Amino acid sequence: MSQRDTTPERSGKVSRRAVLRLLGGAGGVVFLAACGNSATPTTTSATSSSSATTSSAAASTAASTTKATTSAASSAAGGAASSATTSSATTKAASTAATTTTAASSTTSAASGSATAAASPAGNISTEIQIVNSGVKLPTDKVTFRWVDSGDQKAVFWKQYFDLYQKAHPNITVQYSPLPWNEIAKVVPAGIQGGNAPDVFQIPQNVPNGQAVTEGWVAPLDDLIPNFKEWKAAFPPGAFVNGITDFNGKTYMIPLTSNARYGTLTLYNVELLQKAGVDPGEKPLNWDDFRAVLKKLTQQGAGKYYGLIFGGNQTGRFSDIVGNLAGMAGASSLGDIDLRTGEYVYTADQYLAATELLLAIKSDGSIFPGVLSINAPQARAQFPNGAAGIILQGPWNIPGWQQDNPGFKFGVGSSPIPNDGKVVPLTHGPGGSNPLWIYSKSKLKEIGADIFHYAGTLQGQTAWGTTSDGADAPIFPEANKYAKLDPLARKAQAFFDDQIRLGPDPRVRNPDAQQVYLEMKHLNPDFGQTLQGIYTGQLKDPKTALKDLQDRASAELDRSIKAAQAKGAKVSRDDWKFSNWDPTKDYTEADYKAAQ
Repeated sequence: MSQRDTTPERSGKVSRRAVLRLLGGAGGVVFLAACGNSATPTTTSATSSSSATTSSAAASTAASTTKATTSAASSAAGGAASSATTSSATTKAASTAATTTTAASSTTSAASGSATAAASPAGNISTEIQIVNSGVKLPTDKVTFRWVDSGDQKAVFWKQYFDLYQKAHPNITVQYSPLPWNEIAKVVPAGIQGGNAPDVFQIPQNVPNGQAVTEGWVAPLDDLIPNFKEWKAAFPPGAFVNGITDFNGKTYMIPLTSNARYGTLTLYNVELLQKAGVDPGEKPLNWDDFRAVLKKLTQQGAGKYYGLIFGGNQTGRFSDIVGNLAGMAGASSLGDIDLRTGEYVYTADQYLAATELLLAIKSDGSIFPGVLSINAPQARAQFPNGAAGIILQGPWNIPGWQQDNPGFKFGVGSSPIPNDGKVVPLTHGPGGSNPLWIYSKSKLKEIGADIFHYAGTLQGQTAWGTTSDGADAPIFPEANKYAKLDPLARKAQAFFDDQIRLGPDPRVRNPDAQQVYLEMKHLNPDFGQTLQGIYTGQLKDPKTALKDLQDRASAELDRSIKAAQAKGAKVSRDDWKFSNWDPTKDYTEADYKAAQ
């Protein structure tokens, strides 16, 4: 369900000038910094073209506490922290129209100490951002701390937070750069290669976590975050998992948000869909209806707008769309492996059918013509301007449009469902989403640890949930109870509750399986690249291309298992088989015990 993207071959050399041409703007600034060149810092007050939203905060001085009062209606659901089944009545009740986002305000402290606010006690949780004393010893010299992530609604929280953080710590300048994933896939590896990567970053989506650890990209958090064991224990069960967040007995990243969400909600232009006589928010579109509605919208637009738009420049959008359509049609998998059989599912009938549906929609002329030249943030930005009637994306779009396009009326519907109406829930694994890592060679690790500490508290998670307004739901389930969410965000959350379940993971049952993920290398071309090649016609036969992908993926898993065995890991292909897995239910601790 997460987006995947591509990056140049690691062994290839790309000139600095060529990379700058590719990146431009904020990406170029980050690349220069990663290579050790001086460049004007992109501070938290600056905006990036990759950021879906911008947030204004009026700063004023207070005597002691540093806070940011966030809007009660900022919007979007970033996934469920639990997977409880939600009734259709709940889903209907959640379909209220979106409210208008109010401007955020912030009350800031002039104090220059390490922090000035204490966390609110349980039962008195604030929705405000606070700068809290974690106990980390912070630098006293003037320093510049660099942070790169994928932006979107995350940027709304971090821009407010970093503004307050710099006021609480005047000697620290935070250079925050929210970038699209395809730029992260260039900037972060370039920084690693040059020995000057951002202090905190998200790793490219096509780099396995284990690879980032074994190649020395990232630092363990255990000795950086104060009272680490107690801090880690406060996270919900399953947040930290061997082979995902933890390797060789150390924890390397913080899972900031819940991963029980998907990125293919049917987000639609209400005016255009009403003209077509369709309301996807009331009744989910099945595959046939989806194609027919897109065709009708395109004919209705007569060249002014089209049925569907998405960011085809990011290969992860192809894998997300096809994978989720196929998954809801019954090709249940986690990491594209059917964990009942231990086999990859790329050749499953549902995967081929979903691929052919996308090709049929293209042949109808129902897809925005420039789709291959735009990334996901660009598609999101064009949608409110009337480029298309429908976009398949995630809940992070909701608050962005409400803030940047307050006059735009849009609705939220389920991802398209199978023609027979029998929806099989999608699967999410243990561990969370939006993982953040600290660069192993950073000289400012303590600043990252200080910020991570706050982000991993109930207070921080509640402020996150309110500020992001559900675009990226907090990983703490309790924080969802305190956070103030917009009705459209609640509606998206209801879809996720109803249509996503927790699946098994080999690393939970057999910790030795983590060694396999340490050995595993990224496929090239991967699923998203293969689908993009099919879409463009470079790969003529979808069935043959998906079979080739399946064979390569299976061979790489076998190779990685043998490499892990050679290093002493007691692991086999059977560890990827869970015969008692029912994709319609959460996979529980009891299920793991029964599968032993």
